[in-house]
Amino acid sequence: MIRIIGGGLAGSEAAWQAASRGVPVTIHEMRPLRTTQVHKTDQLAELVCSNSFRGDTLENAVGLLKAEMRELDSLVIRVADATCVPAGSALAVDRDRFARGITEALDAQSLVTICREEVPGIPDIFNRRAPVIVATGPLTSESLSADIVSLVGQDNLYFYDAISPIVHADSIDYSVVFRASRQRRNPRGGGRTLHPREVGPESGEGDYLNCPMSEAEYLRFYDALIHAELAELHDFDRTPFFEGCLPIEVMAHRGIDTLRFGPMKPVGLTDPATGRQPYAVVQLRQDNLAADHYSLVGFQTQLKWGEQRHVLQLIPGLERAEFVRLGMIHRNTYVNAPTLLDQTWQTRAREGLFFAGQISGVEGYVESAASGLIAGLNAVALVRGAETSAPPRTTALGALAYYVSHADATNYQPTNVAFGLFPSLDKPPRGRQARRQALAQRALKDLATWRVAASIDAQTSPVVS
Repeated sequence: MIRIIGGGLAGSEAAWQAASRGVPVTIHEMRPLRTTQVHKTDQLAELVCSNSFRGDTLENAVGLLKAEMRELDSLVIRVADATCVPAGSALAVDRDRFARGITEALDAQSLVTICREEVPGIPDIFNRRAPVIVATGPLTSESLSADIVSLVGQDNLYFYDAISPIVHADSIDYSVVFRASRQRRNPRGGGRTLHPREVGPESGEGDYLNCPMSEAEYLRFYDALIHAELAELHDFDRTPFFEGCLPIEVMAHRGIDTLRFGPMKPVGLTDPATGRQPYAVVQLRQDNLAADHYSLVGFQTQLKWGEQRHVLQLIPGLERAEFVRLGMIHRNTYVNAPTLLDQTWQTRAREGLFFAGQISGVEGYVESAASGLIAGLNAVALVRGAETSAPPRTTALGALAYYVSHADATNYQPTNVAFGLFPSLDKPPRGRQARRQALAQRALKDLATWRVAASIDAQTSPVVS
């Protein structure tokens, strides 16, 4: 039997991979007996920072990673596809339906047992055929964190992460905002009042609501943002933020135009009221299938809540915004993976012990689930007395695993999957798009070869624990 500590994305994915191959699994999830500062429900795989799984085309690395996971029957990606909401070329989900779908799928699996209890330390592993996967996520409890510190022989590394505000759709001024996606570049509406329930992805109008800003409006917003008061942090001030998820005010302090070249870039968008590209744009992404909640894209923040309301209501179209949730800061905990893990996500020091998810040193929903997928497959291999293996580095799954296990341990920081992690092509074609397509074709071909060689396909006969 496989024991999994943590019922987040990685733990849920690992459990699904094992149970679908006939191996019994027990998931230990401490919620709702013990909650965290950001989780709100007792559902497995609850999403807290965003509802976006990012790009979903083969022209970006995370889209390729999702394609590879679909080939391996990923539960996380299957449920994400089934609960998606409009998000242009990205994959975003209805949070509640997604978590409920994951929970119901694992509840229905006869080989999965879900124990609602806190595990204070890493369980003893008496033989390699009873592996343990630690997938407790970035909010690992203090007692388990202490046990992990004793295992790795050094202090845990950690950084602060920030989550974006969400607004009620009915509180948005639709005479100001316009609907468009940068990829489509075909907004229409001619200044008429829009409502998010009027249109969907099939309408061609675009999947984002855009709040256009003039130069004067941007400068007023920028000045208020950089002078707003921050919430108090409860850990050491020197703790760094992850570069891929910086609070909006941290980016603003890097320069007056940083936001206009980042989350507020207006490129590819035309305001139908003026016929011109705005000076800056704040984008809102649908957060649930009912289209009554919208999140501010790239607006993670650590501002005090009163300050947030004041600053965010300076955005055109959000002057009367009512917030479902305001942004906040929470601590993410992760191990120094290059010193601890190999490419199978198994620890080098203790056979049968795996780490997966954000605590293992990856960043992002998809990457977390991907690490759980590979950890689950390798835990199955140990139970069956087979050899563990990792996908080739030419795949997105393998490139991510290689980075985590081979990065510079002296300055390690979690990463999202990126084409820069892949080995170069022998004869790369000209043009970035053509090179990325070639990398994706090579990856899917090599994944299929590894899948056969490693006997990855699901087994139907259950393993007796």
